[in-house]
Amino acid sequence: MKARTLVLNALVAGLYVAVTALVAPIAFANIQFRISEIFNHLVVFNKKLFFGIVIGVFLSNLLLSPYKLDLIFGVAHSAISLGIIILLSKYIKDVWTLLIMNTLVFTFNMFIIAWQIKIVEPDAPFFLMWLTTAVGEFGVLAIGIPIMYALHKRLQFDKLL
Repeated sequence: MKARTLVLNALVAGLYVAVTALVAPIAFANIQFRISEIFNHLVVFNKKLFFGIVIGVFLSNLLLSPYKLDLIFGVAHSAISLGIIILLSKYIKDVWTLLIMNTLVFTFNMFIIAWQIKIVEPDAPFFLMWLTTAVGEFGVLAIGIPIMYALHKRLQFDKLL
């Protein structure tokens, strides 16, 4: 990995952790609004930022999550969802379509987080947890689409590496 790629991934990971820390009380609840999930859209513009996002999720969960299972389930959710988007990007070239698909993939895959909550809190209703976490994820990523697109126009994420 080139030094520039390493530095940008470290920057993304650091930003992910910092933003998560700012909203920690609402980032780890049953209804989650983890604003840092907006960084998931970076992979639409540059798949080389995959590692920065996943490491950011890992560090956030390690340092801030009350559930240590987040280290497994949260990281798996991000890695699987990002991997699906990278795969889809081989066939879908329209950025707006990929941003929408990214939002939908991450939202649907919140069943992974609902599964984790069900393990930690056995009395929690699985489908309700899936719904509430998915609503938060959808909200953050949907609002993030125009924000990340505008940032991309200014910063050219695809040309940073």
